[in-house]
Amino acid sequence: MRRELKVSSLLQEEISWILKMEIKDPVLNFITITGVVTTHDLKTSKVYFSSLSSSEDVLEEEKALNKAKGYIRKLLYKRLNLKFISDLVFLRDLTYQYVKHIDDLIAKI
Repeated sequence: MRRELKVSSLLQEEISWILKMEIKDPVLNFITITGVVTTHDLKTSKVYFSSLSSSEDVLEEEKALNKAKGYIRKLLYKRLNLKFISDLVFLRDLTYQYVKHIDDLIAKI
């Protein structure tokens, strides 16, 4: 398995744990990390998240995640045996909305 895939999987697991156990921000209570994509050079990781919140709340969650990313990186550095931790970019996972849109189109047919 390529190194960036291993790092992505490890980051997804650890970020999920950090959000559940370490971050006490109530805005981030209902977030699920759905995937992490790390660049080949391991410098940047796109962290995809989903939430059951409304659209306005999801924007607040994204802001809160990006605000906390320095702290999350610090915790990752302490927890993982990596030379350096990728820069984290938190992005909303739009898969659910896409699937719902496709279902609506099929239902119209």
